[in-house]
Amino acid sequence: MSEEDQARDPEMMTIIAFSGDLDKLWPTMILGSTAAANGMDVTIFYTFWGLFPLVKDEVRVTGYDAMTKMLAMKNPPGFQKAKLSKMNMGGMGRWMMRKVAAKNNLMPPEELFEISQDLGVNMWPCLMTMELLGIKPEQMRPGLGEPAGAATALARMSKSQISLFI
Repeated sequence: MSEEDQARDPEMMTIIAFSGDLDKLWPTMILGSTAAANGMDVTIFYTFWGLFPLVKDEVRVTGYDAMTKMLAMKNPPGFQKAKLSKMNMGGMGRWMMRKVAAKNNLMPPEELFEISQDLGVNMWPCLMTMELLGIKPEQMRPGLGEPAGAATALARMSKSQISLFI
């Protein structure tokens, strides 16, 4: 590819965000925002448990029946309630990690998410996961892309120079 083509077509990165755990939200948001700030065309495809941080903070429970509502209760919506994947300690781990991050000037994932949106990162919620878990479009944060399916995410990944699964 010539230098002129490289200047015209930014490199692409696609991240599959499969986890909504706090310690996985940080690298997703840091890598996505950093790539976008460096001129890359970035898309984050949020699927399964990774979709719950995209639900508005004020939504208490999602789902369409007892089972999907129980799953939602175990995966609280929004960034603020995201648990650690290990050493959560009944929520104390989350609190400690956020304190350590703030002490070290690391922005919380919700702020990095907003920065990512401002930088033009494409945020694609998984349509199948939304349907499967009964998450309605009006329950999602504003500014997201249209819900997409696996085929759309795979087509994007096939064109990306960098593809990550977090």
